[in-house]
Amino acid sequence: MTRTLGERLDEATRGLAAPLAVVDLDALDANAADLVDRAGGTPVRVASKSVRVRHVLERVLALPGFAGVMGYSVREALWLVAQGVDDVLLGYPSVDIGALDALAADPVAARAVTLMVDDAAQVELAARAADAHGTTLRLCLDVDASLKVRIGPLAAHLGVRRSPVHSAADAGALAAVIARRSGVDVVGVMFYEAQVAGLPDTSPAVRAVKRLSIRDLAVRRAAVVDAVQSAVGHELSLVNSGGSGSVASSAADPVVTEVTAGSGLFVPTLFDAYRSFTPRPAAFFGLDVVRIPGPGFATVFGGGYIASGPATKSRQPRPVWPGGLALTSREGAGEVQTPLRLSGGADLRVGDRVWFRHAKSGEVMERFEQVHLVRDTTIETTVPTYRGEHHTFG
Repeated sequence: MTRTLGERLDEATRGLAAPLAVVDLDALDANAADLVDRAGGTPVRVASKSVRVRHVLERVLALPGFAGVMGYSVREALWLVAQGVDDVLLGYPSVDIGALDALAADPVAARAVTLMVDDAAQVELAARAADAHGTTLRLCLDVDASLKVRIGPLAAHLGVRRSPVHSAADAGALAAVIARRSGVDVVGVMFYEAQVAGLPDTSPAVRAVKRLSIRDLAVRRAAVVDAVQSAVGHELSLVNSGGSGSVASSAADPVVTEVTAGSGLFVPTLFDAYRSFTPRPAAFFGLDVVRIPGPGFATVFGGGYIASGPATKSRQPRPVWPGGLALTSREGAGEVQTPLRLSGGADLRVGDRVWFRHAKSGEVMERFEQVHLVRDTTIETTVPTYRGEHHTFG
């Protein structure tokens, strides 16, 4: 007899107290294989912010096709290197002077970690730390990959607000500044096309924006790489691009040496509407019913795990098993309790377990100290999250 997702998770975690987090290993493995397949031979770097479980990071990195971590904090990068990770590219700039000093003071970490910069002020902080310890720190330029469209007097910025470096001239100018400074060396450039990787492609308008962005980047990426290499006088070792939703299109550019993906491993609800790949949800959290406030309602303990981003309905967690459950519009997911509306014959009693999915990948792991890795109806192992290893990194 085929078991439903909820039945499998219920059996695997029977007797364990909720709230609790689980990862379905069959789905995780299938998602990892899908990312490698879509990358078409281009190495896939794992975005740690979308995982936040060291054991899972190590598990994925051991698979063919994956290479390196994209971290989000210098202190996180130092910790990962101390645990044996030998390649960490920071996805974001840092002004953490203490962490930069610790990085420059550690020869192993200095070789393994690449800092992200998009401003001469960030460069100067890294260079001062490097000069203090007589070392050289690796830098990558964060290049704005948004699509800028002008129709007559009207201009539109399609994408996220990240780097001020957009054109080849911008990138070349910053690279020239770095080339004149001791203690730092530009080794790569990164392009995160959020308007391609981070938006579901269900509407014609979004698909049009994605097509225009891909064409724009196919030209601009090569021009940026040429400008930066000319400014620093050597070939770049990495050209990073993409995200889980744009792995295939990013990898298709011959200039790109690696793509980044993370959310595609756990597949949160924000990825359900993508047409470029088959979503296989892999991460869930379970909450127990603690009371029945009235006919057609049940209340579970905990649940207020709201995702970052605009405060809209899409950022709330979603009950997925049993079926016929929905958050209430007046209360939503609560800090300590979450009332659910029952429909379609759904029936819950005190003590029953409800399984949810989070809106974004990785963030929910900050709420738990451990996560149970489940295969079919059995817990294969239980491992600590970043939080369980006493780290949050902001």
